[in-house]
Amino acid sequence: MKLDPFYLIVDSAAWIERLVPLGVKLVQLRIKDRTEDDLRGEIRAAQAICAEHRCQLIINDYWRLAIEERCDFVHLGQEDLAEADLGAIRAAGLKLGLSTHDEAELRSALAAEPDYVALGPIYPTILKKMKWAPQGLERLAAWSERIRPLPLVAIGGLNPERIEGVFAHGADSAAVVTDITLNADPEGRTKEWIRKTEAWR
Repeated sequence: MKLDPFYLIVDSAAWIERLVPLGVKLVQLRIKDRTEDDLRGEIRAAQAICAEHRCQLIINDYWRLAIEERCDFVHLGQEDLAEADLGAIRAAGLKLGLSTHDEAELRSALAAEPDYVALGPIYPTILKKMKWAPQGLERLAAWSERIRPLPLVAIGGLNPERIEGVFAHGADSAAVVTDITLNADPEGRTKEWIRKTEAWR
């Protein structure tokens, strides 16, 4: 499976409506602490936008809703993986992406036979407090060798200046959150990411 090299992660369908029409082809909807009705509405709105623009939509965490809403891709963290019904996810035809931060998590992830593995944080990140130190490019390269032929997603502290380094060390896709959502010009920054990842597309 091939992932677009630019992997946008946002927390609302409103962000998807703003940014996907600019040419984004891979986006994760990652929402925390909302009611099920709100989540369902956000997923449906995101699906409609992504279908119109031929963008791959990945739902974070909420695998049951992803099944019910006939999504085609879900991403789970390690805690969610431990509680998820992988059989139900596979039976529904959903592709599966998994987060990893250390050796034990990589083993758990590979045992679940995912469609891609994410490693992070590659660099220091302000998105959330992490108990893991930045992984760095050398570990990214080692992970890439170990999981082949699965795609590897790099996440954490990425910006356009660091793109070339992560791809040179084996990443297939670079995931970004705050470099865009906290930017003074999210649309302009999105276009820059699309342009600078073109060589790997």
